[in-house]
Amino acid sequence: MDQFNDKIENQMHDYDSEEKDQILENFNHFKQFLSHKVDQGEKMGLSEEQLANTAEMVANYLMKHEEPRNREEHLLHQLWQVADKEQQHTLAHLLIRLVQQ
Repeated sequence: MDQFNDKIENQMHDYDSEEKDQILENFNHFKQFLSHKVDQGEKMGLSEEQLANTAEMVANYLMKHEEPRNREEHLLHQLWQVADKEQQHTLAHLLIRLVQQ
């Protein structure tokens, strides 16, 4: 799993600042990006649990390396900070379900 975590983190680092800005500038762009990545994961045969684990890794990366850029991201940032590990995992599941609709 550590190799998978490293791969996710490397992919996140590979986005240049302009790409990150486009994705994170508003919450709808972020949801579209996440929806596209969830769709790709589903086509690869990932389960909802695997998708949530990946979303959790991305969220942890964003917490460490990116500042929230809009109200929705600020809210998610605050929720992530006060949540314990189990609650963060539940939030990751909820984000996956949000973009699957």
